[in-house]
Amino acid sequence: MSESPVVRLEKDGDVGVIIVNYPPVNALGPGVSEGIIESLNKANADPSIKAMVLMGDGRSFIAGADIRGFGTGRKRLAIGERTYDVMDASPKPVVAAIHGYALGGGLENAMGCHYRIAVPSAKVGLPEVLIGILPGGGGTQRLPRLAGVKTALEMITSGRHVPAPEAAKLGILDEVLPEGANLREAAVAYARKIADVRPLPRVRDKTATAEPGVFDAIRKSIARKARNQKAPYNCIAAVEASCTLPFDEGIRREAELFAELETADEAKALRYAFFAEREVAKLPDLPSVVAPADFTDPAVIGAGTMGGGIAMSFADFGYDVKIMDATQEALDRGMERIRNNYATSVKRGSLAQDEMERRLARIHPVAGYEDIADCDVIVEAVFERMDVKKPIFAKLDEVMKPGAFLFSNTSALDMDELASVTKRPEYVAGTHFFSPANVMKLLEVVRPSKASPETLLTAMAMGRRIGKISAMAGNTDGFVANRSRAPFNSEMVILLEEGCLPEQVDKVMVDFGYPMGPFAVGDLAGLDIGAEGRKRRAAANPNYRKLPIADKLVEMGRYGQKTSAGWYRYEKGDRTPHPDPEVAAIIKSVAAEMGVPQKTFTDAEILQRLLFSSVNEACRILEEGKAYRASDVDVMWLHGFGFPRYRGGLMYWADGIGVKNVYAQIASWHQQYGERWAPSKLLRELAESGTPFREAKPAPFV
Repeated sequence: MSESPVVRLEKDGDVGVIIVNYPPVNALGPGVSEGIIESLNKANADPSIKAMVLMGDGRSFIAGADIRGFGTGRKRLAIGERTYDVMDASPKPVVAAIHGYALGGGLENAMGCHYRIAVPSAKVGLPEVLIGILPGGGGTQRLPRLAGVKTALEMITSGRHVPAPEAAKLGILDEVLPEGANLREAAVAYARKIADVRPLPRVRDKTATAEPGVFDAIRKSIARKARNQKAPYNCIAAVEASCTLPFDEGIRREAELFAELETADEAKALRYAFFAEREVAKLPDLPSVVAPADFTDPAVIGAGTMGGGIAMSFADFGYDVKIMDATQEALDRGMERIRNNYATSVKRGSLAQDEMERRLARIHPVAGYEDIADCDVIVEAVFERMDVKKPIFAKLDEVMKPGAFLFSNTSALDMDELASVTKRPEYVAGTHFFSPANVMKLLEVVRPSKASPETLLTAMAMGRRIGKISAMAGNTDGFVANRSRAPFNSEMVILLEEGCLPEQVDKVMVDFGYPMGPFAVGDLAGLDIGAEGRKRRAAANPNYRKLPIADKLVEMGRYGQKTSAGWYRYEKGDRTPHPDPEVAAIIKSVAAEMGVPQKTFTDAEILQRLLFSSVNEACRILEEGKAYRASDVDVMWLHGFGFPRYRGGLMYWADGIGVKNVYAQIASWHQQYGERWAPSKLLRELAESGTPFREAKPAPFV
C-alpha cells in the first residue's frame, strides 16, 4: 500500500502493519520518518483498518537515529510533525512490536505508540549521552512518565541497554511475548484485542513526579565520571523539565537543550569515536573472500592474573574454556582468583550469584597439554619473556590438532620469533589483551609476517565474540598501543627528574579526563612489569634512555599496590594512593646525582610533554606501516589506556590543537632536549601540507 522505499504498509485483515526496512539495523535514515508518517496517515484514512502495528524488518525494530546526520545541518521535522507527534495524535491505536534493538529514536518511536510489546531477547534504551547529546525526540519527557523519574535518570545518564523482561517490570513495555512466539502474529492479535479500547493510552497524558532532592543527588553521583562534559547535565535538566513543565513545553525545552549539544566539541569527538570503533574492524589489504574460522573449544595457558581474566572473558560470553598452568598449585591459585573476582562483582551488585556460578562452571581447569589437544583456539598468557613462551609454543605445535590457532597474549615481544618455533607459523598471531583482561575492551591483534588472512580474521572475530574491540597492529616492539604509549611513560618519569612530583602529574591527567593518573596506574599494574620491558629494550639499544628514578623504586622492592609501596604508599587493605615523602626524597636525590636543573611546570606543559611525545611516535608507527589508520591509534588509546572518550582519542585531540602547532612545539623540544624529541617524517610532512592527523595516509601495512 505504501510507496516509500524504506517503509511499507501492509494490511493483515483489519490491522495495518507498518514495516520499516532500512538495513542493516533500521536506523532512522533518510525517508524513514517520512515513510512512517505517510503509512500512519494512510492507515488512519482507511476505514477498514481498526488498529496499527509498527515493526521492523530484519535484525531490529528501530536501532536509533542515523548519527551520520548529526551536526550536518540536516533537515529536521518540526515539533508537531514528527513521527512521535503524529502517533500521539492518531485516532487509531498503534502497537510497537519490538525485536532486536529499540534504541534512541527507536525507543522514542515506541513510546510514541499507544502500546509496546517485545520478544524476550529485545533490548531498549536511550544511549544518546554516549555520543554527547540527549534524546531529542521526546525521550526525556516520555520515559519519566512511563517508567518513573529515577529510572529515566539512570537510563538516560548511563545510556545502558535494558533487556525486555526488565523493561516490562519498569513499565516501559506492556507485554513480553513467550519464547519462540511469532512477533508479527502476536502483534496483530494484540492490536485486534485493544482496537476498540478508548481513551487511547498516550504516554504524554501521564504525570512525571520526582522525590525532593533526586536531581541534585544524580548530579552529585555522576560528577566524577561526567567531569568536563555537558551532555549528562543537559540530560538531567531535560528530565527535570518533565516534572516542572506541561508536556508540550517540556518538549520545547528538550529541543533547546539538544540544540546546545549537537554541534559542540564534545558531541563531535564522541561521534568520531563511534565511527572510529567501526572503522577499526576493516582490514582493507586482506582478501574479501576469506572468512574467519568458527571456534567452539578455546583454551588458555597460564592461570595468572592475565590468563584468568582471559578465561573469564570467554566464560562471560558463553564459551566453555579450559585453563592450565605449569603446576597444580598455580592452577588452584588461579581458579581461586577467578572465583574471588566474580564474588567481588556479586558483592557490588553487578552480577547475580546464580550467574556467577554459571560462568564459573564454564571454566575447566585441566592438568596438561593432552587435555587441550582437541581445542581449536589456544591463548597463551604466561610471563612476558621469550624464553618462557618459546618452549610452550614448541609444545603446542607438537600436540595441537591440525588447523588449531595458536595465539599469544604478549604486550611487546616479536611474534615472528615466537611463530618460528612452530611448523605452523601461518596459524600463529598475537592477541594482546589489556589488564584486567575480563574488564578492558581492547584486543590488539598482532600480525606476524607468515600469519594467514584466515588466522588474522579469526583473531579479530574472536575478540568481538567475547565483547572486545579488536584492532590490528603490525609486529613491532610494543606493537601499536604500547609502542605509542612508551614515550608518554618515559616522559612522565623524566618530568620528575626536572622537578615534578607524581601527584602533580596525576592531577593534571585526571583533570584532563583520565579515570586515574599514570603513576597510580603504574602502581596498579606493578612497577616490576615496566622494569622488565626497560631491561629488554636497554639490552637491545645502547642509546636507550634509562629511567633511574623508576629503576631505583623497583630495586627497593617498591612494586606498587602489591607491595603497599610504589610511586605512592598504600594502607593495608586500601587501594587509595597516598603521596610518599620517601619517594619525593628519592626523586630529589637522583635528580641531584644526574645534575638535572629543577624547574616548575604549568599544567599545560605537563599535559603536552606527555601526549605530544606519543603523537610523534604514533606518526612514526603510521609512516612505517604498522597501523592502518590514525583513528585505529585513537581506538587503542580509548579502550587500552582510558583516554577520555569525549576528547575523541589521542590523534583527534591533537588535531584540535593543530598539526602545525604540535610540530612547532616538538621541534622546539628537539632543540632543547635532544634526539628523543626528533620530529617524525610524517609529522613534518603533515605540518608542511596542513593535513590533519586523522587524514594521514600511512605506508602500506606490514
